[in-house]
Amino acid sequence: MRLWVVADSGNMRSRSMLFVLCACLLLARRAEAQFGVSDPAPGEDYVVELGLMFWQPTPTLLIQTGALTRITGGEVDFVQEFGIEDKRFNEFRIVARPGRKHKIRFSRVAVRYDEEAVLQRTVTFGGRTFNIGAPATADLKWDLYRIGYEWDFVARDRGFVGVIAELKHNKVSADLAAAGFGSEFYEATAPVPAIGVIGRAYPHPALSLTAEFTGFKLPGTTEEFEAKLFDFDIYGTVSIGRHVGIQGGYRSVVAEYLVDDDAGDLKLKGLYFGGLVRF
Repeated sequence: MRLWVVADSGNMRSRSMLFVLCACLLLARRAEAQFGVSDPAPGEDYVVELGLMFWQPTPTLLIQTGALTRITGGEVDFVQEFGIEDKRFNEFRIVARPGRKHKIRFSRVAVRYDEEAVLQRTVTFGGRTFNIGAPATADLKWDLYRIGYEWDFVARDRGFVGVIAELKHNKVSADLAAAGFGSEFYEATAPVPAIGVIGRAYPHPALSLTAEFTGFKLPGTTEEFEAKLFDFDIYGTVSIGRHVGIQGGYRSVVAEYLVDDDAGDLKLKGLYFGGLVRF
């Protein structure tokens, strides 16, 4: 049995998000009163919004699979073993808004790492042992899909606060090979439900600040099963008229799971920038 999920920290992050959302709501009301307008900000006047972001996260990729791995020494740290460095990936985002308070959201990012290295220690992965000094290759793939619904229960001309319900479909695979030792392939995929909150404020009609947090936690019922999921995104958007925007922010996606003989600690955290078009 294999399960894939994404995770981050707990109580402190929750308190921070509550503070951010309260601040967004206060800023939204203050800005609306200050500008005294009834029309939405240029960044809120759309039916469909398309975005392309360029994300360069710092990875943490620890994977354990196979019963023999438990006996011989824990997970494989792919970042340390193969010297994986930060790379830039494309993220495609779509937001469709059938009504002022209702949004349908979709995003996809494909993460790829393909590295070669001489092993600095003996590694056991999926029941196969790769000895120290062996020239090895690692091919890792992580596809992250998000599709969800957002309801803004507070909607103002200069900001909103809402809730998110979404499905995160994640697929991760790792292929480790070394000359003379063969290769071992690992793959896990599963749709994971998540809920969360989002808040946006407009300090200026052309500038918005947004923070969103979605998560899922499935407490372990036995010593062989545990899973957590969290996804944090904070960003600013500058609107150049109604149809074009520039966006930059910071996103954190982290995974912790334990299912039978499979375990992982997977993180992607870093800055991104990109552009938007609206219709």
